[in-house]
Amino acid sequence: MSTNEKQLAGEAALRYVEDGAIVGVGTGSTVAYFIDALAGIKDRIQGAVSSSEQSTARMKQHGIEVFDLNAVGPIGIYIDGADECDPHKRLTKGGGAALTREKICAAAAQKFVCIIDSSKRVDVLGRFPLPIEVIPMARSLVSREIVKLGGQPVWRDGVTTDNGNWIIDVHGWRITDPAGLERQLNQLAGVVTVGLFAQRPADVVLVGDKEI
Repeated sequence: MSTNEKQLAGEAALRYVEDGAIVGVGTGSTVAYFIDALAGIKDRIQGAVSSSEQSTARMKQHGIEVFDLNAVGPIGIYIDGADECDPHKRLTKGGGAALTREKICAAAAQKFVCIIDSSKRVDVLGRFPLPIEVIPMARSLVSREIVKLGGQPVWRDGVTTDNGNWIIDVHGWRITDPAGLERQLNQLAGVVTVGLFAQRPADVVLVGDKEI
């Protein structure tokens, strides 16, 4: 993991931000560098939409206005990190437990720019456990279904999402059809969303300051 690559990626993402934009902002350590860089041009943008309370707090500290997504409609750009990225720009996200709001922001954006360091690049998704956000009462039900699909579910005990839900991390999968698995898991009763960003992958991936 390269802190320098994270910072370079966060700063490089500024080149995709247009004047007057409302910027969708994700969550995580690489995004924190982007928020700090965004503060330097805050007078050139209208403000931001945030995917987590953590990012909202950091932006407000910088004096960046944060809007509710319902109040702004579609957004031009969404900047976020990832836990894994395959060669087709499909992602695993949710290590920071903000996957549902991140997925909503990505879906609302015309362009999704993913900022990562080189340690997040993989040939096949699945090395990083797949996070799934579930309604609390469905934890055991969903876990049993995951076992049937060959996964090893582990409850992220002590973690509650910003939406009041729980996270199951699934180990042991080699995800060769991310979009298919995303659709399948989203059909399970009690699943809020899945940390696969495959049906709506990234449009641009920055590894450090280089687009791949």
